[in-house]
Amino acid sequence: MPPRSPGEGAGPHAPADPLDRAPGRPVPAVLALGANLGDPAATLQAAVRALAEREGIELTGVSPVAVTAPVGGPAGQPDYLNLVLAIRTTLAPRALLAACHAVEQAHHRTREVRWGPRTLDVDIIAYADLASDVPELTLPHPRAHERAFVLAPWSWLDPDARLGGVPVAELAARAADAGTVRRLGDAPAAPGPGAPAS
Repeated sequence: MPPRSPGEGAGPHAPADPLDRAPGRPVPAVLALGANLGDPAATLQAAVRALAEREGIELTGVSPVAVTAPVGGPAGQPDYLNLVLAIRTTLAPRALLAACHAVEQAHHRTREVRWGPRTLDVDIIAYADLASDVPELTLPHPRAHERAFVLAPWSWLDPDARLGGVPVAELAARAADAGTVRRLGDAPAAPGPGAPAS
């Protein structure tokens, strides 16, 4: 299925592919950032600043930082720090993706192991009301609805946010990894009955 355009900036000379079509005016988008190597807190701070300084991106909100256990990938990874950004952008979706990758690469991100540890990960979670199942850039993000490490900080930033018509806070509460997410600075939750001690 081809991407469905948010309907912004269409005109006689607009690119045929909505992923390459810059909106005629700024549109909202949601980005998720995560890091678990080096100094994750400093990396996230620098990445937020770098994204905010890029032409075509206006930062409108930054979530509290979440501490989360790794989901999938190699065993023994350190915990992640995650946050969510609300932005308005005049960049086309692919151009925004390229900007996200440029910020990742500036922090020496490599893509060798799926769900492996990384210095920085920047994902586009949603871009206006654009829907796309193109593997390069699936929108909304195909796994965001089941990832508390994205949903929880997003709901802290915007308690009224919805994804696929469902409140983000509700999705966060029922996500399989909900019990592994806490705000930075909060005490770790006590293990549930039968859970192994850390």
